[in-house]
Amino acid sequence: MNPRDRLSDALYGLGWSTVKKLPEPVAVRLGRTIADLAWKQRGTGVRRLESNYARVVPGATPERLAELSRAGMRSYLRYWMESFRLPAWSAERVRGAFAPQDLHHLTDAMAEGRGAVLALPHLANWDLAGAWATTALGLSFTTVAERLKPESLYDRFVAYREGLGMEVLPHTGGTAFGALARRLRGGGMVCLVADRDLSASGVEVTFFGETARMPAGPALLAQQTGAALLPVTLWYDDSPVMRGRIHPPVEVPRTGTRREKTAVMTQALADAFATGIAAHPEDWHMLQRLWLADLDPAGAPEEDAS
Repeated sequence: MNPRDRLSDALYGLGWSTVKKLPEPVAVRLGRTIADLAWKQRGTGVRRLESNYARVVPGATPERLAELSRAGMRSYLRYWMESFRLPAWSAERVRGAFAPQDLHHLTDAMAEGRGAVLALPHLANWDLAGAWATTALGLSFTTVAERLKPESLYDRFVAYREGLGMEVLPHTGGTAFGALARRLRGGGMVCLVADRDLSASGVEVTFFGETARMPAGPALLAQQTGAALLPVTLWYDDSPVMRGRIHPPVEVPRTGTRREKTAVMTQALADAFATGIAAHPEDWHMLQRLWLADLDPAGAPEEDAS
């Protein structure tokens, strides 16, 4: 393990072992302090966040973008502080920490035995939403995780999410897809973060007026299994309770090839994501390149710090 990997693993380990033991007001202040320090340093992630916000809030002045990026970093650190502390929360605390709107879209699909694919952008705290689903609704679900370096850090994330009641599969292409499809055919639920895919298999969509790529998986799973495809957006307000909305199901087009149907459905997801992001841009934690215009000439993303 190289020194950078060892440092990353040690820092995350410190977060999960130490932050969850802090009194909540102390953890909140710590998160805000770290966020403000990172924002003042104006590293790659902060600059990229502002560049992304410039597309979400067209016409924003540099001062407005700076305000948004500061709020965005505070939201991002709120996500991390909550995530470090989630394993120590009581079931009662988890049940009271999230208030979704239009929950019937999910409960109806599950009651019908169809299964559901919930697709989310990097808004607010998707881990908290998942913990709420397993605790408040008693719904188990399956998700995927990219293999992080070092391997020990990946293992930490898997153990953390499994401790919240999630089944976590490694992101290994067709193998993961087949397992997700089996869960859905059995009437289960799958949750996927789905607003960024820079691979060759990513589906091109129009997102805030420019071309980006998003994963085909959610649309393909819905087509193949008959599961409901539900966009979900999340946001914070001034209270300790995270808010959210489950959007109406994205329907499978009646005509067209599989590729054409996937393109239409993925664009519908992008449109739903854009609605939530535009309403709460500071809660969109996209500190990496997303739009194709920002990629290098070879078509691959340059290295970003996050």
